Amino acid sequence: MDFELSPKVKDLQRQISGFMNEYVYPIEKKVEEEMSQPGREHTEPQVLKDVRKKAKAGGLWNLFLPDAEDGKGLKVAEYAPLCEIMGRSPIGARAFNCMAPDTGNMEILAEFATTELKRQWLQPCLDGEMRTCFSMTEPETAGSDPTQLATSAVRDGDDYVINGHKWFTSNAIGSSFAIAMVVTDAQAEPHRRASMLIVPTNTPGFNLIRAVPVMGHVGGGGHCEIVYKDCRVPATNMLGREGDGFAIAQARLGPGRIHHCMRNIGVAERALELMCKRANSRFTHGSYLADKANVQQWIADSRIEIDATRLLVMNAAWMIDTVGKRAARQEIAEIKVLAANMVMNVLDRAIQLHGAMGMSDDIPIARFWRENRSMRIVDGPDEVHRMTIARRECRKWK
Repeated sequence: MDFELSPKVKDLQRQISGFMNEYVYPIEKKVEEEMSQPGREHTEPQVLKDVRKKAKAGGLWNLFLPDAEDGKGLKVAEYAPLCEIMGRSPIGARAFNCMAPDTGNMEILAEFATTELKRQWLQPCLDGEMRTCFSMTEPETAGSDPTQLATSAVRDGDDYVINGHKWFTSNAIGSSFAIAMVVTDAQAEPHRRASMLIVPTNTPGFNLIRAVPVMGHVGGGGHCEIVYKDCRVPATNMLGREGDGFAIAQARLGPGRIHHCMRNIGVAERALELMCKRANSRFTHGSYLADKANVQQWIADSRIEIDATRLLVMNAAWMIDTVGKRAARQEIAEIKVLAANMVMNVLDRAIQLHGAMGMSDDIPIARFWRENRSMRIVDGPDEVHRMTIARRECRKWK
């Protein structure tokens, strides 16, 4: 394998880094302040809208899509290092229309939607005119086992009627539609019970109850609780065929986990940069922090862990490109565990090194910690990934 980046990708790296320095980092604080004002928690600030327009006009848009028509025609291993740069800012991915959950939703729409559904729902997302949400997790069933989903969709003539209870439908506030994973055949074998339906959020029966507070945060599009009550959508809103829901979810999660992991690495790199600047400038007890043995160990361990994680993630991305998502399942599971824990280790050291400032929101480290703690749970908790990794290893020697 060769991870040398092509001239095209290197050029995109330079462009994105330059764009981040000129337009994204300078507005981070302003965006956060505006979205923390009562009544504006779910409103995108104009300053961020303006930056998005600049990125779109500059051709730095929809970079995650592998086709050259709607994206840049990048392979997973080519997009990954760009995703890392975007991950260095809480608003980085948003600036380039490469934010979750929209990226995963656009990917499965591109792969599984009909021509009419693409025209109606995918194109506005590609144009940056619509936001989306993904509605799978339920409070009454184990999120780590989607074969237990209970929300039902019953066929009634040309429609499906949805009833059920979801939560952590992230970004539901302000979204034009949800992609809902619902049970269409409760008697089918476990991995054929569920299907995916596009549900416009203005459909009667789509009841947005609240944004669930997550470590005190309710902003952005919210991590929302939804009650579906006799929510009727056309049968033509189905992605793929009835019973394909689990397979579509897996297709969505493979590249999505690469994106998450590379953003984790971007966060860790930003935290390490702030650690080194602080260590070189803070004088205490007779020397700079950079001269203290324990601080040197924190910095060295962070550098080692970041670099090791990047190599493993790039290996998984390369495998997806060369042998496919299914053959790369083990490697994808490994990086999901490694990156989610690595970033928390680095952030914890960065908070400790900054002392009281590290706990404040004057610098982005505390926000990164709050937002990245969920990475050990979303897209499959550590424990489930470790279980599947161990099972595959044991099967080799059975």
